[in-house]
Amino acid sequence: MKYLDSSQLENLTATFHAWMGRSNRPDVRLSRARVWLIYLLLRHCGAKLGEILALDDRTDFDFNAGVVRLGQCRDEDALPREVKLPNLVVEELLRRFDDPAFLGLRGTIFRMDGGYVRRKFYERGTECGLPKELSNPRALRHSRAVELLRNGVPLTIVQTILGHGSANLTAHYLSFTEQDVRNLVSYYIHKEARMKTSARNAFTGQVAQVRTGKILSEVSLTTPRGHHVVAVITNESLEKLGIREGMLVTATIKAPLVVLVKNDEAPTSSMRNRFFGHIARINEGTISAEVVVTVDEETEVCALITDESVRRLDLKVGDPIWGMFKAFSVVLTVE
Repeated sequence: MKYLDSSQLENLTATFHAWMGRSNRPDVRLSRARVWLIYLLLRHCGAKLGEILALDDRTDFDFNAGVVRLGQCRDEDALPREVKLPNLVVEELLRRFDDPAFLGLRGTIFRMDGGYVRRKFYERGTECGLPKELSNPRALRHSRAVELLRNGVPLTIVQTILGHGSANLTAHYLSFTEQDVRNLVSYYIHKEARMKTSARNAFTGQVAQVRTGKILSEVSLTTPRGHHVVAVITNESLEKLGIREGMLVTATIKAPLVVLVKNDEAPTSSMRNRFFGHIARINEGTISAEVVVTVDEETEVCALITDESVRRLDLKVGDPIWGMFKAFSVVLTVE
């Protein structure tokens, strides 16, 4: 079973959105907007392509309830059902349906050739570096199922969303390799950490070493993903928290304290904590910008820098980059 992880899904979505707006021809823009809507529904509904292409945009959506009615096509082995849509998808559908360019297509907005849609999926996947086996509607269906299960949605609910007649069909999404199990453990540990702190950067791990000086102590911890974080705290804080080797602690770092260095090789710096990855997204404001760096499948580092720094460093999504912070910037929390 092939499926995309969260970072790959974000990159594919961003690639589709950018592709949609690149043409100046009205007819091409309209065609790309239709493919974009098909992508959004596949991404968030766990539906089959045939189910989306069979939709009637006039009758199969209930925007008051925020649902789409699926499973009406005759050539697909899927049960009729209603699937809840995220608010952002509802807003995008309403905006497109109200666009005058779509008026002549009402009722048939999703009636596109399946081969053409698949071809556009392969092209966008290639554009963002995905292999062909991950750049197709089936992979999106698998990805949504795995995403829901990993977020704690009960198996029977995922079964209903996918339109499976039996829970046994849905259960194969729970067959994971040993590496998948390790990734899941890491995911839930980090998810718990994020729920208990407002800091954007949270790393939960086991204390590997404690070095104590006259005033300060250095605490080194190792995360389930194998990353190392070093914190320097006062001896008083060490004693108060009861930190010792082998126990679980959470290290948090505020985003403004993370320094970005655009370099393929490890930079020369006194900073003890260094994470190498690629820029997953950049959220720019009028003065500041939030830069999220994907270190691995389950680890991200978020930095808050000025918009001028984004321009000066010429930061773009996909760029290799180092996210670094001082040991004195790390705050330790014990359960």
